[in-house]
Amino acid sequence: MALIKQIRQRTGLAIGVIAVGLIFFLVGGDILGPNSTILGSSRTTVGEIAGEDISYDEYVQKIEQTKMSFQQNTGRNPNENELSSIREQAWQALIVEKIFSQQYQELGLVVSDEELVDMVQGKNIIGELRRQLTNPQTGEFDRDQLVTFLQSLQTADPQQQMFWAQQEKLFADSRLRIKYDNILATSEYATTTEGQLQHKMANTIADVRHIQIPYYAVSDSLVQVSDSEVRSYISKNQEKFKVTESRGLRYVRFPLHPSPEDSAATLEQINGLVAELREASNDSAFVVRNSEAQNPFQTINPGDPLPVNFSNNVEEPETGVVYGPFLSNNSSYVAYKISDRYDGAPRMRASHILLNAEGLEGEAKEQVRARAQEVLEEVNETGNFEVAAAQYGEDATSQRGGDLGWFFRDDFVTEFADAVFSARSEGVINRLVETEYGFHIIKVTEMPQTETKKLAVLELELIASDITRNDIFRNADYFAANSTNATTFEANAEKEDYQVVSAIGVGPTARSLNNMTGAREIVRWAFNDASVGTVSDVFELDDAYVVALLSGKTEEGDGTIANPEIKAQATNQLKNEKKAAYIKEKISGLETLEAIKEVFPDASIGSTPDLRMNASVLPGVGFAPKAVGAIFGLRESGEMTDPIQEDIGVIVAQLNDIIPASEIADYTRYQNELTANASQRTGYMIMMAMEELAEVKDYRYKFF
Repeated sequence: MALIKQIRQRTGLAIGVIAVGLIFFLVGGDILGPNSTILGSSRTTVGEIAGEDISYDEYVQKIEQTKMSFQQNTGRNPNENELSSIREQAWQALIVEKIFSQQYQELGLVVSDEELVDMVQGKNIIGELRRQLTNPQTGEFDRDQLVTFLQSLQTADPQQQMFWAQQEKLFADSRLRIKYDNILATSEYATTTEGQLQHKMANTIADVRHIQIPYYAVSDSLVQVSDSEVRSYISKNQEKFKVTESRGLRYVRFPLHPSPEDSAATLEQINGLVAELREASNDSAFVVRNSEAQNPFQTINPGDPLPVNFSNNVEEPETGVVYGPFLSNNSSYVAYKISDRYDGAPRMRASHILLNAEGLEGEAKEQVRARAQEVLEEVNETGNFEVAAAQYGEDATSQRGGDLGWFFRDDFVTEFADAVFSARSEGVINRLVETEYGFHIIKVTEMPQTETKKLAVLELELIASDITRNDIFRNADYFAANSTNATTFEANAEKEDYQVVSAIGVGPTARSLNNMTGAREIVRWAFNDASVGTVSDVFELDDAYVVALLSGKTEEGDGTIANPEIKAQATNQLKNEKKAAYIKEKISGLETLEAIKEVFPDASIGSTPDLRMNASVLPGVGFAPKAVGAIFGLRESGEMTDPIQEDIGVIVAQLNDIIPASEIADYTRYQNELTANASQRTGYMIMMAMEELAEVKDYRYKFF
């Protein structure tokens, strides 16, 4: 059903592709080659790496190698999004080859023949081969498959042998990169002093009040900014205003909305299928064959809700009854049938507050235990578990009040699961639970549920028919044909009441415009074929036709006042600087936050009782790293900072109290944390540095 839908949508495109294919067959395969008389050799360069031109052919060959590896690993061809990722992988592989090979030579890094043999058939088979050669019955790597494959290479055709040779080279290149990265990553080290500072930054807490005076509290009429000042500001702060190559576009979108006739036809079709589903002996096979839902036959585990569209329309659904069709928010008709209900493994729901003690021993671990006990007592006293989780929790669940969702017993380590599943009622478990990760304070939020459901989902997407698509295309084509420049584009859009949307700062590699995806061909047109004021032909996207106007062009280089975006950005920043100076002058000498608010009523006073030294955000205020730094420079209760200029306004803070981080016996955990973070960044930072040194230039947007 889904395949038929795609064919129906792409009939026109398929005919176009066939026609183009015939032309290429008749003219010759070299029409886009390096010696093409259409493109010319100068237009077959997709980029430069370390001063070396990368030809279109070389890049396409690398793409094909990467694509072949994808097909071998997945057993299928890549979709459009995956193909985009494959192109990027191929480009990165070329960069690695060109700029890292010299590094490998200078360091004496090699992959010996013996090492390569070990990687592909020895004791240490690499992960890529293990994943490709898995026994479907056991799910484990099957060495017999590997032996059979390697033996077959002796009599295999040359193409297969060449493919294997390419694979071995990829394996060797990958191993060299791993060695190179590991040399630098393992050289990372954090001293005890650095670990001590990390501990201090994470555990020094300030109780502080603060006031934020936003820039809009000062009227624009009170600060005057001239063009000469803006020009000078841009010149002095050029690092802020460097511009990359970009385009500005205006476009009209003609959505492919189905007509009432399309809706009626789809409804009639799904009603027929609903009647068949009522009588079906095998629900799963029926919906897999007929439904366009991504997951047509679902297992609803205990505690998990039914689909919202189902539960909103049916209060107490019965087993074996088909409900619907209902119109969904995704422009589809959908019907549901609970095929079966049974008692499965129980699931519970709980929240926790984790105080991390992983890797700690002795006194350091006991300090964490004591802190956890204090938090447990606080939770029991206040009843504010979620607030405490956000304040004290040391894992990602702290951001959602410690909620772990629904889970089976086997989803968690034994100590945690035993504590939760032995609970007799909802609420906080009145003891600490210790696991390998640290100490947990646990709140049971839902008792065990066991009912599991099998749900058949019959869904048909409501799409525009060929007749509807043709009508919409005619409207788009008429608009494009009668809009020959920017003036007529805007006038015709206004006359026909079409919405014109702007997309500014569009980069050469962009694949979408605003929230409109699949717009790569429009971007390529804007960078390759169009001049400012040019109106495009009709572009076909998955869900719309689009007619575009190139409204602006920005070349890479220094920002200038001639660029409207740069001028507006610089003017706003310069105004804010003048407003900050005005604010500081007006509040000079004031000794309380309340007195400051009297001068600027738009200011907001807030308090943060648990601000940590390593924070960069003031809760309720925003990103304010300079203000946080100034706060921790205060020493006495009641002391106030000087007015601090941030991007969000001017901030003044008053210290209530500061709690220094306690001394601990062992800072190893914090040293390891710093080392691990630095090591994880090493590979990326190396790549960025090497690309910069090699002056990589990317022109792929002209071709893809």
